[in-house]
Amino acid sequence: YIIVKKFKNQYLYIENDGKGKKNTPAENIPGQLKKPAPAYFLLRIFFTIRLYISIIIFKWYNDNMNYVYNNDFYKSALLTRFLKYVKVWTESDSAAADKGIFPSSKRQFDLAHILEQELKDLGLEDVQVTPDCYVYGYLPASPGVPEPVTGVPEPVEGAFDPVLFLSHMDTVDEVSGKDVKPVITEENGDTIIRSDGTTLLGGDDKAGVAAIMSALDFLVHNPEVKHRPVEVIISPDEETGHGMDRVPMQLIKSKYAYTVDGGAEGELESECFNAWGATVEFTGKACHTGDAKAGGMINANLMAADFASLLPRDKLPETTEGYQGFIALMQIQSGIEKAAMALLLRAFNIEEIEQEKKLLQDIAATVQKKYGNGALVSVSFKQQYLNMKDELDKNPEVVAQLEQAYNAAGVKIIHKPIRGGTDGSRLTEMGIPTPNIFTGGHEFHSRNEWVSLNSMSKAADVIINICKEIL
Repeated sequence: YIIVKKFKNQYLYIENDGKGKKNTPAENIPGQLKKPAPAYFLLRIFFTIRLYISIIIFKWYNDNMNYVYNNDFYKSALLTRFLKYVKVWTESDSAAADKGIFPSSKRQFDLAHILEQELKDLGLEDVQVTPDCYVYGYLPASPGVPEPVTGVPEPVEGAFDPVLFLSHMDTVDEVSGKDVKPVITEENGDTIIRSDGTTLLGGDDKAGVAAIMSALDFLVHNPEVKHRPVEVIISPDEETGHGMDRVPMQLIKSKYAYTVDGGAEGELESECFNAWGATVEFTGKACHTGDAKAGGMINANLMAADFASLLPRDKLPETTEGYQGFIALMQIQSGIEKAAMALLLRAFNIEEIEQEKKLLQDIAATVQKKYGNGALVSVSFKQQYLNMKDELDKNPEVVAQLEQAYNAAGVKIIHKPIRGGTDGSRLTEMGIPTPNIFTGGHEFHSRNEWVSLNSMSKAADVIINICKEIL
């Protein structure tokens, strides 16, 4: 429209008045445009060429920001790495973790030591497995890229702060992660990895571990790609909710971090649930079942069952989605005299958490009153993690840099809340803002779990783009 408006006086029309054809300036002709002047053709050619050049430049830029995705060698190495990791049994133990045992399962050390050796082979510094099973490594900045100097009061001019990436090595104990047998299929130009259906796959979060290790591998072996200092931590016991209980803060130099523990490609998560755990204890009265009426038996099994039946169905995990909170009944251990129930409380705002707490206390009072004197129902709560959104809103540059890295890798950003939590939730509380990057995993915590190699490769490219000296 602008071009037409600007150059309308240069248009010429072909007018046929029955006596022959002649060219007439456009402003003098009310009829239909028949033939534009040569200047218009030149403008069309100019803008068409410019458009094609822009497309070529964009494609070149996008291809050059996809270091793993567009490289068969690194993509194959990523797949090999992932298959190796999922075959290592690293299931954590929630019950042991809640008793203070850390790590909750010694088998997590098996993968920790494998990763330790791989980091050493890549040449990272200060590589170690802590006594609490955290794997740590430090990759210095590329030669010529200034980095902060510890103990020097004056900042180094132009220095690039280190960045920390985290994933977790453990798998959930709700579905067995022992003897995983990966099944690989080619589907629509992608390589899909599943388990054989007898176990979970372990993509949560070994896909994240593999993506981080592959990004480090690329940076080490491609020195022409200049990068800032990089830290990596692979943690135990994330699935038990204790992943940051003993994180080696004394080793961390970074002021911000990114977990690689998300789902579908493009998901960028900068907010999560507020999370509390609840324990409900039921005390009844035991006696011989033959004399139960005379003896005044109070059956704690039935008290627990009544409590569970009073949980509102519209507050359960299976009936909620998006920004809706929930109350999840996770476990019941019961007998006639004693019973105990473990629940999870989840909501995106604290006000809803308080409402959920009150709901459980009201149900407890109702059950205790029903069973009369001698019955006791007590409820206790424990904070697990908080929504990271408030802290990340105070540090918008952390998410902005991540968005740049997504765009550079050609990944369409999908902002969505985490209906759960990550180690990043806890780390954000501890003063290190930590949003979450996708891994390409789907249907976590189930025997149907699967991971996309294309998406894992894109996750590795996002990591590389964050690490680069200049995005």
